Amino acid sequence: MDAEGRRRDMLELIRRSGSADVVRLAEEFAVSKETVRRDLNVLEGHGLIRRRHGGAYPMVRPGSEAVFVSRTAQPIPEESRIATAAAELLSEAETVFIDEGFTPQLIADALPRDRPLTIVTASLPVVSAFATSPQANVLLLGGRVRRGTTATVDHWAVHMLSGFVIDLAFLGAEGISRRYGLTTPDPAVAEVKAQAIRVARRPVLAGVHTKFGTASFCRFGEVGDLETIVTGAGLPVAEAHRYHLMGPKVLRV
Repeated sequence: MDAEGRRRDMLELIRRSGSADVVRLAEEFAVSKETVRRDLNVLEGHGLIRRRHGGAYPMVRPGSEAVFVSRTAQPIPEESRIATAAAELLSEAETVFIDEGFTPQLIADALPRDRPLTIVTASLPVVSAFATSPQANVLLLGGRVRRGTTATVDHWAVHMLSGFVIDLAFLGAEGISRRYGLTTPDPAVAEVKAQAIRVARRPVLAGVHTKFGTASFCRFGEVGDLETIVTGAGLPVAEAHRYHLMGPKVLRV
């Protein structure tokens, strides 16, 4: 495998896993640690990853967007833990907004099916997850369907959402930053997310720890808008406390 092909596969592994260390990458690609470090430096130079001591994690760039992962894909353990913990925040909520994206989709899968729930979503996969549930009343926001994420956007979706009062909203983000707030690459998606925050009594953000400290193109909310953040234990305790001081409860799972 040539260097370009190795770096491409290395980037895909890092994106799929959420992070990877130098030792693992050296074993996976049968090269020296020095070669891995050079490859990571090249990928970081292109803005595709961010280096950390002993490894790297994927970088979200303005105007970019993570590739949508289908429901048949195997989630990384951190995503599964986050989804389970987020679903446990349901409490007495009767109306629930579920965002587009892979982690919110996992949350949808983890929600109970043995109690009445009204599910509001822009995500076609979330609709499919509840389509056969006799206790669920599912409302799909109208609008243009985005290819890749198969979610509805634009003014139709925002206007429809503006007429609701939602008990609990499960949101995702491409970037979570104390300076820049909650961000996503697409302005149309940002409008739907922002409206969901406005109409929700309890906005909850769920995302892997590697999204913290990064920023994408479009801001759709502030950290202080959230009731709770659910993330992985990879987020340092001190950093979680800094986010908590801005308002939300931070759960590391």
